[in-house]
Amino acid sequence: MRPRALRCVRCGTEGETTGPFKGCPVCAAGGRPSNVQVVYDDAELLPALRRVAGRGASLRDMWHYREVLPVSDDAIVSLGEGATPLLPAPRLGARLGIPRLYLKDESRNPTGSFKVRLAAAAVSAARELGRRVIVGSSSGNAGAAVAAVSARAGLPCVMFTTQRFPLAMKTQMAVYGTYLLAAPTVQDRWSLMETGVDALGWFPVTVFGYPFFGSNCYGIEGYKTIGYEIVDQLGAVPDHVVFPVGAGDAFAGAFKAFDEYRRAGVVDRLPAMHAAEVYGPLERTLAQGGDVVEAVEVTGPTVAISVGSNLSTYQALDVLRRTGGAARGATDAQMLQAQRDLGALEGIWVETSSALSVAALPRLVADGAVDPDSVVVAVLTSDGLKDPETTAAALPPIPDCAAEFDSALGTLAASYGFDAREHAVPATTSRTEGRG
Repeated sequence: MRPRALRCVRCGTEGETTGPFKGCPVCAAGGRPSNVQVVYDDAELLPALRRVAGRGASLRDMWHYREVLPVSDDAIVSLGEGATPLLPAPRLGARLGIPRLYLKDESRNPTGSFKVRLAAAAVSAARELGRRVIVGSSSGNAGAAVAAVSARAGLPCVMFTTQRFPLAMKTQMAVYGTYLLAAPTVQDRWSLMETGVDALGWFPVTVFGYPFFGSNCYGIEGYKTIGYEIVDQLGAVPDHVVFPVGAGDAFAGAFKAFDEYRRAGVVDRLPAMHAAEVYGPLERTLAQGGDVVEAVEVTGPTVAISVGSNLSTYQALDVLRRTGGAARGATDAQMLQAQRDLGALEGIWVETSSALSVAALPRLVADGAVDPDSVVVAVLTSDGLKDPETTAAALPPIPDCAAEFDSALGTLAASYGFDAREHAVPATTSRTEGRG
């Protein structure tokens, strides 16, 4: 669908659809950074939404919704992203006291995270706009996704990172042929990226600039498909949706989908959307009644490297206010426990950052932000293989056992409290016995 304009999320100022993708210049000049979003003519958008809605069983990828995304069919670059499962989580829900808990498992995406939705939409837009070089800054997930989709498109990709990120993520970014450079600091990454955008016309996909405002608005349109899918797979709008939030790009994209479905009459209400964060910039801004999200003190390192920012964005704050949502955090210990619970109870291993959406649920319930008897969707954003070292460091060592079976059973009991004999199945007569 052809975009009509790029509109500021905060002040409503509209600009050209061709960029420059540096947020709203009016708000930036006033010291109130804000992203822009893609807007369409409602006369085209709303009927198209009604046509694509409600077909969750036929989902194959996120381009099922191509009719309401801002690129033409000829420009689409895809790795088959999207159409990730929405799974009921009865055992984890019972543990948390939330019986109608669902998990939107974005780790099933190509490149192992939700970031590939952003990358596919943004790189497709770059192709449509005739851009020649893709650029981003990343500690892992976004870099891998943007590099992979750029490779698929045949476009060169420059990615700025730092040396302090997991080997698995570094390897994944490099293997896609990206031009990977490690800058001295996180903010240096953003400055280098911005210079490339201004001086050479590189097409920016990820966050850059400081204070940052969010990622490429065309990429955020790709995140809309998470919201569409949740409604279409569930058959209704959930009561609550919880995201791990850094810059809040996917948070804002999913909200845009829910709001578009509401305006088109597909659903009659919005879910309350909640931000799970590490250091609490959104929680503090809400508590103070502010409208500029400022950096908070970094209290120490975090295991949630993918969302471990002490700053967030107006686009995320706007979603919280418009849906009546809350922002809550969790400790490293709580995130690691949520990661283990997801694995042991539901068979899903996610990156520690991804487990933040589950780790924040007890506080959201305790504070009255989430009714435990309501329908709750926790979005799991990335795969555990992104950072296996963090997971491994929190697990106990594997116990040795002797070669004798009885001794092995004893080790199971001593190490894990598992009495295998209590779970033994009585011997039965062979099915073939007595047949002539």
